[in-house]
Amino acid sequence: MRSDLPEVDAFTRPYWDAAAEGRLLLRRCRAEGCGAAHHYPREFCPYCWSEEVGWVPAAGRATLYTWSVVHRNDLPPFGERVPYVAAVVDLVEGPRMMTEVTDCAESELRIGMPLVVHFRRQGQGQGQGQDEGEGEGVGGRIAIPVFRPA
Repeated sequence: MRSDLPEVDAFTRPYWDAAAEGRLLLRRCRAEGCGAAHHYPREFCPYCWSEEVGWVPAAGRATLYTWSVVHRNDLPPFGERVPYVAAVVDLVEGPRMMTEVTDCAESELRIGMPLVVHFRRQGQGQGQGQDEGEGEGVGGRIAIPVFRPA
């Protein structure tokens, strides 16, 4: 089992299928008086505990909240990707999301910098190329949402 790939189940399949199509989804509460968006996907609203939540498209825009440059990671395939930027971003819809920032020199990173989502196919390093392998999602492929400068 690869440590860089999610386990897709019936609940998260819409999220991963959308990602494979190049779309980012969030969960949004449908309870009266709440309406909060959240990420990571849950079957209930973490703010009001309502189970009236559903998938909604995200704009795919964010700002950089914080980051760390990883220079060493012994878990395959992460060792092949170092150095990489592990980050937390603020999505325009409100939730924070753990992700990776690609296509940006470390010296250019700034808190609050605008970012846009793109998707790395399973096995890709730093947002380039496509590798074959087992996976889920549309066409049997996993696509991981990562961000780059807008």
